[in-house]
Amino acid sequence: MYTMKQACEKTGLAYETLKFYCNQGLVPNVKRDKNNHRIFNDKDIAWINSLHCLKNCGMSISEMQEYVNLCLLGESSIPERKVILDAKRNSLLKQIKTLQESVDYIDWKQSFYNDVLSGKTKYYSNLVSDEE
Repeated sequence: MYTMKQACEKTGLAYETLKFYCNQGLVPNVKRDKNNHRIFNDKDIAWINSLHCLKNCGMSISEMQEYVNLCLLGESSIPERKVILDAKRNSLLKQIKTLQESVDYIDWKQSFYNDVLSGKTKYYSNLVSDEE
């Protein structure tokens, strides 16, 4: 069993974040020690890591709560969970495409600047008039 602090160390979550997740019902069936402090087992840690991933996927707290509730229903809710995850996956793929386009632009711009600085290419700008 792990204390809150140990669970935070194992999952990389801030103490306040884990406490918030617990208070929001995102970590169901949290156990308590004799002093009424939350304690976590390995399954809880694995689940908390899953929550961290879902948050990184862009899920809101309410979406995460919906997902948790579906998980608690068991195997019968797998089709609904797959729909949710598929939507998040598609959204992430769009973000990756957008980020890759941004990286490609920066790479092109850096190459252009290198060529200008080396004298290989004449400098031009879309912001500065050539007529000045």
